[in-house]
Amino acid sequence: MPDLALFTRDLRVADNPVLVASGECAIPLFVADPRTEPLSSSPNRRAYLSESLVALDRSLRDLGSSLVYRRGDWLSEIQQVVKEGNVDRIHVARDVSQVSRERIASLRLNVDVPVTMHSSVTVVNLTALSPATAAYYQRFTPYFNRWISASRRPVLSAPSGLRPHGLEQRIIPPKSLDGTSRQRELGGEAQARARFASWLPDSESYGDSRDVLATPGTSRISAALHFGEISALEVAQAAEEYGADAFVRQIAWRDFNHQLLFHRPDLATVDLRPDTFQATFDRVSVDAWKWGRTGYPVVDAGMRQLRATGWMHNRTRMLTASFLTKHLLQDWRIGARWFQIWLTDADVANNQLGWQWVAGTGTDTNPWRMFNPTLQSRKYDPAGTYIRSWVPELADASVHEIHDPSPSFRESVGYPARIIEHSDAVAMFKHRKRRTYA
Repeated sequence: MPDLALFTRDLRVADNPVLVASGECAIPLFVADPRTEPLSSSPNRRAYLSESLVALDRSLRDLGSSLVYRRGDWLSEIQQVVKEGNVDRIHVARDVSQVSRERIASLRLNVDVPVTMHSSVTVVNLTALSPATAAYYQRFTPYFNRWISASRRPVLSAPSGLRPHGLEQRIIPPKSLDGTSRQRELGGEAQARARFASWLPDSESYGDSRDVLATPGTSRISAALHFGEISALEVAQAAEEYGADAFVRQIAWRDFNHQLLFHRPDLATVDLRPDTFQATFDRVSVDAWKWGRTGYPVVDAGMRQLRATGWMHNRTRMLTASFLTKHLLQDWRIGARWFQIWLTDADVANNQLGWQWVAGTGTDTNPWRMFNPTLQSRKYDPAGTYIRSWVPELADASVHEIHDPSPSFRESVGYPARIIEHSDAVAMFKHRKRRTYA
């Protein structure tokens, strides 16, 4: 009898333990559940997912099979396919979100065949590493020191061929571009692998170039990792072979955040390090931040890049998040939700825990850390090239003015004054922190 290869966040045929373990008679299945889409999806991610599923189906057809696509209640659709296909066993990747874990628990209780979990989303198995005195790591450095030498499963080749399954074929719905970013990247395993392959020869210089805002120094595979179009294990191994140690460290950060959420699924909404400060929602400030009208050019450039492309440079992710939480004193969950709406690569582990790190309620050992946007802008975008790309009002500003335009220049081009002065923001933030710790 055939095994069911249940695809979730592993939409690839290369290095896919779920597909390989299912054997040549595998029934490849993906279920789209409309009930959970509003919780975790967005126009950008829905469009990307549609492209990725079409590409996966094409790859499976090249191997002699095809993707069984179903839309409806996740559990009910799986039960139906198990019955129709006379399935012997279900294979699925272990994931970390609360929704994913509840789904698997329900699946185990409500199907009459064994369910086998596979390590597919992270480099190191989520349950492989733990400190001597706790169930999970809350600090990155000790985690990384264990992670770098931890045992890993081997990278797997794609199956050489699959047998037709004979189940009813249903058309993957065409993607909708409504509400999507006009410059977003396209989904699909082949495109993801091509992007990574073209960047890999330059990966050794990642440590020097990754923070330069105007140059393509990053890999741009974050969305592909989120949807599992390329495995984190294969990426890490390839980068290690090129000596890209700084990049490998970032992959380890991804694993670190995933193991945190695996052990603490409540961290999607709850502070790891409780903060007694109660933020007061300020719609004017939040809207200025969302739409790139704060008066800080590098912050506004990042927020406009986000909406235009569905992606943002990691340095500006930190700057914009710090600005919302520490300049404007707004709750990090507001920003995390906005990023989830627009980022194609947004997953709960990296997005939510990244926001907590910046807000000082997560794993950062220095919760007082506060970025000066103007100094950061001068350091990482010295010529103002990045700002000019995303804030066209400032395209003609001089290098001297681009990071902090004068009041007269701002008025002449219709660019807003600063929503708050940096010195005032620092004083307010420090006052808040002193009250919190008191």
